[in-house]
Amino acid sequence: MTKFFAQLRPMERRLAVGVLVIFILVLNWLFIWPHFSDLSRLRDRIRIAEGKLAEFQTVIADRAKYDDLVKKYESAGSFVPPEDQAINFMRAVQTQAAASSVAIGNYSRPQTHQEQFFTEQVQGINVVATDAQLVDFLYKLGLSASMVRVRDLELQPDVPHQHLNVNMQLVASYQNKPPTAVPAAAPGAKPSPATSAPASKKPAAAPAPAASKPVLPPKPANTKSK
Repeated sequence: MTKFFAQLRPMERRLAVGVLVIFILVLNWLFIWPHFSDLSRLRDRIRIAEGKLAEFQTVIADRAKYDDLVKKYESAGSFVPPEDQAINFMRAVQTQAAASSVAIGNYSRPQTHQEQFFTEQVQGINVVATDAQLVDFLYKLGLSASMVRVRDLELQPDVPHQHLNVNMQLVASYQNKPPTAVPAAAPGAKPSPATSAPASKKPAAAPAPAASKPVLPPKPANTKSK
């Protein structure tokens, strides 16, 4: 490199140095300067992660409280078979409407949504009632075991301005069927060994009689001549 610069004229040296400086600046602009803020971003990520960790540890410490809430929600309300939930919902709405003197105009198509602990039945209805009748209807409907609530409500007066024409969407939550718990074995209990059916004893077979040997006739005595 020194020999190369020694062979150049002063003007060429200045031009070569300028090109080299520009090349170094371009490399810094592409690969070094964009990472100047990496350290601050890393510190921000560490701070956010530590905050989430502290929040998660706080929630984990309150696990017993959340377990109690889960048990409370699982046991809330009365269980209604899935095939009877829509009928039970409509019967409760119609019964309370009659008790509160609320006239039901029409119904929309019911919908069913499955949740973790409950099954939601959604029903849209149109009613005509006075202010007091509507408040009594909604209040007493929310006291039912199905936990009926209003998700959407649209009010407008009728033509004589004596009643309210109400379009509402009611939601009822029905408890899911709790799973049948399998009784756990007592701690330290050993499983009973499987008892096999006793093998049937067969009477011992009598020994077979020994085969009788055939009786051979006696051999004649050899007589020697004297």
